[in-house]
Amino acid sequence: MKYYSKFFLVVTAYTASLISLMAQDDLKAPADVAKAPEAAIVTESGLASVVLQAGTGTEHPAATDTVKVHYTGWETNGEMFDSSVKRGEPTSFPLNRVIPGWTEGVQLMVVGEKRRFWIPEGLAYGPKQEGGGRPGGLLVFDVELLEIEKGPEPIAIPAEAKKSEGGFSYVVTNEGEGAVPTAEQNVKFNFAFLAPDGSVVQSSEQQGGPQLAPMDKLPPFFKEVFSQLKPAGKADVYIPGDMLGAPDPIVKCQLELVEVSAPIAAPTTPEDVAAVPADAKKTESGLAYKVIKQGEGGDKPAASNTVTVHYTGWETNGVMFDSSITRGETTSFPLGQVIPGWTEGLQLMSKGDTFRFWIPEDLAYGPKQEGGDRPGGLLVFDVELVDFK
Repeated sequence: MKYYSKFFLVVTAYTASLISLMAQDDLKAPADVAKAPEAAIVTESGLASVVLQAGTGTEHPAATDTVKVHYTGWETNGEMFDSSVKRGEPTSFPLNRVIPGWTEGVQLMVVGEKRRFWIPEGLAYGPKQEGGGRPGGLLVFDVELLEIEKGPEPIAIPAEAKKSEGGFSYVVTNEGEGAVPTAEQNVKFNFAFLAPDGSVVQSSEQQGGPQLAPMDKLPPFFKEVFSQLKPAGKADVYIPGDMLGAPDPIVKCQLELVEVSAPIAAPTTPEDVAAVPADAKKTESGLAYKVIKQGEGGDKPAASNTVTVHYTGWETNGVMFDSSITRGETTSFPLGQVIPGWTEGLQLMSKGDTFRFWIPEDLAYGPKQEGGDRPGGLLVFDVELVDFK
């Protein structure tokens, strides 16, 4: 019996070796890896493909479906950068959560089909980066579609929804009571963005509760809807996914107007807002600051702490672009998750301190963009550290 056992082990080892060699052979770069052949099918987006093996299925996956595939990817120089075949295990993913070339391409396939794709950089990871960790430029993938798991139906816009000029739609589900907010007022509100399966993607609850903002600082779809609501009013908003950079065709947002309040007068623009004054202190990074009010002293926050502050921000032309003071409510955030100038500057402060910071563009939001929504260049902030934990 032991001889048969020995024979079985030899055969098993030989078979495993043969399978391994065959797999390695399959992973060699295709002869046409450098560019798509003339026989390739090319879509309007520039995606090219060739069917290597006909499938057995009849149904194509939708972008909202989850697919199971085996795949291997090469750069055009023949270098393989990823392979589920090499790992010996297929991979599954929602089809609308991957690079656009995959989302488009796999929808052309049926179960059992193998297809080779030439995916231009605009549908993949972008141009080749010198010393970058991920592949760039035109990429080539061999993909075998193994299974399709049907995803939730895309969100449908109700027939009674009002279409806005901005391209979104909404349904008022509860008008509320009182008066609608004006452009000059602050609104406190709740929101929840929902995925097609009804799960919450992002919400005010996840961010600590109702949000407070001036009406004129809100995104267009919030601003228009709130102008139709009174306190305690609610609405469902249907926003095209590409407006939010979301993969789903339509994103649903549930809005609730909690209360309306008059704005507090904006703080006076500092006289030294245009440039860093001579008496300001400077750090090695280029951050400049002055102590406006001394607090109680003591410990200073670390980058890992959550801080609570009151603040106002100006551009060097004196235009105020943001203020927690005009909203009448302090704001809290993890200190390590804001612009570098804030992360560095607030670690110099103790509770009760108010500092004025001149934050260079490389420690803020970058250079001033023509027509851009966010402030750029050198920014000036008055910050009071209320608390930290």
